[in-house]
Amino acid sequence: MNSNDITKGIIKAVAYIIGIALLILFIYKIQSVILYIIIAAIISLIGLPIVSFLKTKLKFNNTLAVIVAMTTIIGLLSSLIGLLIPLVVEQGQNLSLLNIKELESSVESLYQKVIHYLSDKDIDVDKSLTTSNLFSKIDYSIIPNFLNAIIGGFGSFSIALFSIIFISFFLLIDSKLLEQGILTFVTDRNEDGTKRSLNEIKNLLSRYFLGLVLQISILFVIYTAILLTFGVNNAVVIAFLCALLNLIPFIGPMIGLVLMVFLTMTSFIGSDFQTVILTKTIFVMIGFLIGQLVDNFFSQPIIFSKSVKSHPLEIFLVISIAGVLFGIVGLIVAIPLYTSIKVILKEFLSDNDIVKKLTKNL
Repeated sequence: MNSNDITKGIIKAVAYIIGIALLILFIYKIQSVILYIIIAAIISLIGLPIVSFLKTKLKFNNTLAVIVAMTTIIGLLSSLIGLLIPLVVEQGQNLSLLNIKELESSVESLYQKVIHYLSDKDIDVDKSLTTSNLFSKIDYSIIPNFLNAIIGGFGSFSIALFSIIFISFFLLIDSKLLEQGILTFVTDRNEDGTKRSLNEIKNLLSRYFLGLVLQISILFVIYTAILLTFGVNNAVVIAFLCALLNLIPFIGPMIGLVLMVFLTMTSFIGSDFQTVILTKTIFVMIGFLIGQLVDNFFSQPIIFSKSVKSHPLEIFLVISIAGVLFGIVGLIVAIPLYTSIKVILKEFLSDNDIVKKLTKNL
């Protein structure tokens, strides 16, 4: 090997490194657009069964079926946002700068009731945790500042919403559009296998996301019934938020429990702690746990096993490993990514014994 070959090799390696660095930089710069495409792809997967039903059963043409499907999805999202508006407005009024003292007084009142109840039960409470010392350290002004930041981001949210709707519409109009984009980077030899894999992934993930909608709906009904039974304010909105948090495995239900307990207690802030606040909160917690038992032992195993064709234990292990390795993001993307990998492995490594065992149900 002469000096010219070495020089060419070095230049080629440097060019590859620069190219990869520029590609990473480019992806970083357009990460918001990539996120829009991913969300739009998920929406299109959810809307695909609706479009198929309208085309096959009601004989709609493709464009009309897509318009109806998108209108249905947007209508559902708008209804859910409409449910959140009263709670947001109410909290915005309570947490505004003019009501900081009222907020502090309410939280201190709840804290005093807890301390008083524990004292009656002969439970020692550290004297350092007195009301004045504890709440004097809380900067309540950060709450309205946070609300102002949310309002300031409304413009960006509007742009993102329009972009996602626009991309989703065309992905549904031409279901092959995303597939064609992926096939651009695939060699001719692997094109047929990639097409089969993409179709299978699309069908499985479409069922998976519809399964998530069904799972949230079941929890929403249970939580709403519980909260309405015990007269909690904004029961429907709280139930929806807690059901939505359930999309994050393991961590989501814990956050939902804390949120439901806190909002239940603040709903009865002026009532007697032992006979009203504590009693209703305990019953709401029991109802929440019942909902989780139904979800963990009925909804999830049936919905997930039917949608992605994986054993419940297999799903649990995949989610656990992904959570340990990649945190909350790993928990959310574990099942879709694992399902996609299984389909690809089955297509291209079907002779492997391990792959055969993992993909025997696909």
